[in-house]
This record gives sequence, structure tokens and C-alpha cells, in this order.
Amino acid sequence: MTNDLPYQIALTLAPNIGAVQAKALVEHFGCAADIFKARKKELAAIENIGEVRAKSIREFEGFSMADDEIAFIEKYGIQPLFITDKNYPQRLLNCYDSPTLLYYKGKADLNVSKIISIVGTRNNSDYGKQVTEKLIEDLQAMPVLITSGLAYGIDACAHRAAIQNKISTVGVLAHGLDTIYPVQHKTLAKEMIQGGGGLLTEFMQHTKPDKHNFPRRNRIVAGMADATIVIETAVKGGSMITAELANNYNRDVFAFPGKITDAKSAGCNYLIKRNTAVLLTEAKQLLEMMGWEKKKQTPKKKRELFVELSGDEKIIIEILSAKETVHIDELYLKSNLSSSMVASAILNLELQNIIAGLPGKIYKLL
Repeated sequence: MTNDLPYQIALTLAPNIGAVQAKALVEHFGCAADIFKARKKELAAIENIGEVRAKSIREFEGFSMADDEIAFIEKYGIQPLFITDKNYPQRLLNCYDSPTLLYYKGKADLNVSKIISIVGTRNNSDYGKQVTEKLIEDLQAMPVLITSGLAYGIDACAHRAAIQNKISTVGVLAHGLDTIYPVQHKTLAKEMIQGGGGLLTEFMQHTKPDKHNFPRRNRIVAGMADATIVIETAVKGGSMITAELANNYNRDVFAFPGKITDAKSAGCNYLIKRNTAVLLTEAKQLLEMMGWEKKKQTPKKKRELFVELSGDEKIIIEILSAKETVHIDELYLKSNLSSSMVASAILNLELQNIIAGLPGKIYKLL
């Protein structure tokens, strides 16, 4: 536990300070403690903070709640992940409303190279269960992390299938880690942790699974994965919200189609029809479109470039040289360049036939 932790928790408790404002404050001050020690005038001058939010921070008196939460996480071996921590799910940093602080109970690496989210109806059919189980079974040989929301239906099918196939799986919760909802999934949750997965939430202990918490949970499910896969859903519901969020976060979205007369598949068919999701039928297709298919290792010849590269282009080349393929998010994170600078460098390198773009926003050296 760091000395900054009480202030990190306090930042999530301060009135009128949401995830967007908290991110701006952290970017300005560097650590949470300095935010609460800053003068009101300095706070108010920061974009999107102003007098009211500055006052909320300066007059904050809820540090006893932060102390209680620290005692809870120490007692149960929970890992707090602040937005600046290296173990924080880095893909979330590219989401404008990324959670300020997460609480994690588990062993899975939340920054593995391949993460997929699987979502769907709470009242799945046999078809939905079979599709989920087959998809995950076919991913068994792939080092992938599977996330979902630990809800009834497709979520639970995905978590159970992952455990059976010895794939790490993380459940993102809409409540604190002092409880499990639905209560019938307590055993499943324990098996997920024991199997090398875990439970993740942005909510403190004593937070109930109230209705308004689920969309906030869904944004984490969508934002921490490379791709979101929808398996059976009605036109309205949490799965559709998650798919839309993933699409807005510039993530890949896939959906398994169903009968046009089946209400449980109406949402999937709608996503496909609108081109919000790519029609998916098997794991092999997913791997191909994401650029994840295994390839035979061939000795790499040392390449010499006889073209002049800009500083930004050299940075992109260096990152791509370390791995066979790299996702656009990883280029953003490792280059420390703005999105427009990365886009410009990629375009120039593609025009010079130095790199190639693959489906799923993946890039590789030629």
C-alpha cells in the first residue's frame, strides 16, 4: 500500500468529481495527495474543474471512509489499482471515462496481449450456451484472458467454459468485493480466482448492485478488452450497451447471428445489420480478423532501411521490431505520442511499404 492510497480513494469519494475530472486532476498534479493539498485557486483554474469542484476537494472530510476501505482491502488481500499504476488495465487509459481506482482480487494479468469480453442475455438458450462453450474451447491453445460480468446466462457460461478449458477469466462487478451478485455465483467466483482469474470492480465495499451501477460496470468490460463478442441478446439490454461502448472506444465488436424469429438473437442481428458488429461464426475467424492466428516461426533477416525516417516513425518502428504484431492501443501507450502523431507516422510508414495494417487495428513490419 502506498502513502498516496488514502488520497486516491478520497478522490473517488469527493462530490462532483467524476472519472473525467479525476483524470484531468491526476494529469495536472501527478499524484492524488497533491490534489488535496493544492490551493482552491489552483484547482479551480484547471479545465472542467471550476469553483464548485475545487470547493468539494478543499472541504472534503471523508478520509475516515478511505481508512475503512484500506482496512478492508488489507484484510482480504485486495489489490487497489490507481490510474497511474503499472498493473492498472492499460487499455482502459484510452477510454475518456476510465475508472480512477479499481479494486482487484485475483491472479490474472490484466494487461496480457490478448483480452476478449463475452457478453449476452441472462436467459440464454441451448444454442447460446453451445456457441459460447465451442468458442472458448477453440481458444484453449491461445494465451487469452476472457472477461465478462458474472451475471446469469451467457456471462456465467463464458466464465465456466473458461475454467473448464483452463483459461483465465475475470468477472467485472457492479458492486463492492464484500459480496457476490447474484449470490448463486459465489462458488463460481471462488473457482475463477482459484483458476488464475479474478474479480474486478471500481466500487468500494458496502456498494450494492443498484441498477445505475451496471452501465458503469459495462464500460470496464468493453474498455479493458481488445474485442467484445455478443452471444444472444435482445435489442435492448446491458449487452447492447456494452457493444455500443466498445464501438465508441474504438474496440472491435463481433456478434453471433441467430434466427430472425428469435427474440434472443434480435440484438445480435441488429448489431450486424448496422455494421456495429462483425458477423462471427467461429474462433478461427476471430483469430484471423484480430491478427492472432499462430504462424510458423521463420528466421528473421536483419533489415536495413534506406529511407530517412522522422523521430516519430523511428519510435513506431522500434516498438514494432519487438513483436510480430502490435495493436494500435499498444503503439499509443508505448510511444508516448499523441493519437494524431501516431496516425501520421503509421500512414507514412505504410506509404513507404515499411509496415502493414492488419484487421483488428493490428500492425506489423514488412
